[in-house]
Amino acid sequence: MNRKQFLWLMLAVVVLGGIGLGMFWRDLTAYKDSGAKIGAPLLTNIKVSDVAKLRIKDSQNEVTLVFNDQVWRVEQRGGYPADFSEISGLILKLLDVKVTQSEMVGVSLHPRLNLVAPGGDVKEGLGTLVELSDPNGKPLVSMVLGKVAMKKDPMNPLPNAKDGVPAGRHILVTGQGEKVVVVADPLEKAIPSPGAWVAKDFFKADRIKTIQVAGAGDVAWAITRDEEWGQWKFASGGGRLHPNAGAAINKAFEGLAFTDVIVDDKALSGKPLLLTVDTFDQLNYKIKLTPQDSGDYALQYQVSGTPSKTRKPEPNEKLEDSGKRDKEYAEMLQRLEARVMLEQARSQWAYLVPSNSLSTFLMPRTQMLIPANVRP
Repeated sequence: MNRKQFLWLMLAVVVLGGIGLGMFWRDLTAYKDSGAKIGAPLLTNIKVSDVAKLRIKDSQNEVTLVFNDQVWRVEQRGGYPADFSEISGLILKLLDVKVTQSEMVGVSLHPRLNLVAPGGDVKEGLGTLVELSDPNGKPLVSMVLGKVAMKKDPMNPLPNAKDGVPAGRHILVTGQGEKVVVVADPLEKAIPSPGAWVAKDFFKADRIKTIQVAGAGDVAWAITRDEEWGQWKFASGGGRLHPNAGAAINKAFEGLAFTDVIVDDKALSGKPLLLTVDTFDQLNYKIKLTPQDSGDYALQYQVSGTPSKTRKPEPNEKLEDSGKRDKEYAEMLQRLEARVMLEQARSQWAYLVPSNSLSTFLMPRTQMLIPANVRP
């Protein structure tokens, strides 16, 4: 290589190096301007106390959670109280989650990452829209949650982990152009189904004294017991109640739960099964179970009665034990009255209850009997 060729080669290196350096500083400037630094929070300048509305929407469902009268509520469920722990958990994650990757992705490639906002006529590549707003309804941030980022985990033996485990999420924040980030959390709790957000605590009929069922055909019976730990028996009619049947019916109230809140009055138009429950705390529950086309039931209830303000002393109770038991009873009574107040407030709604949790209440009387050939 002669001197002239060497000089031309050096000049080419300088020119190419300058172009590369210029592109590097251009990308670095754009990266800094975006605020999406690796390891930095996805969202800045937003506090938990700023958020009073959370909207989540995909191609099928939508939920709006609103902080109203000091309570988070599910707008699509008639303002039913929402699960505060679930809402706060998601908001905290959104505000704390860290960026692990950031790059410019053209709009034409957004469908590949499921980053197309739901709505309109678009059907492919849709993501989940998440919006946070302040108490005045002013939007704080809007983003589309896209494809879940998977991470290989060769130590995980589960079959569904062969392609990796959820480790992050692609996100497109509105107003940040074509910049797509990956955050260090799959944000799987961002579910747009209203039923997933309602508070799941339910009424609790305990210390039951009498249960009466009025329905069609043989599903009509009443059972009772004389004391809380006593043996269940039929309140009227012939035959002997099988001990297992009474215990199962009583226990069914402990696990009673609902899957959703019903706001459509059409779901309550069928012929209901009626349950009446009296407790040793002098409370009365009237429960209506209306069958649904799905096989589940719409449950409505009313609770009435006033627990006794004073405790009934136990037989042969010692004087030195009375003070302690009176204090325990006063504390129990306070908790009970608070529970009943909450139950009465939520009795205005109807609930969707799985049929399998109600099967013991639907037993015909004939299945509850001790066979006639079995001696007492």
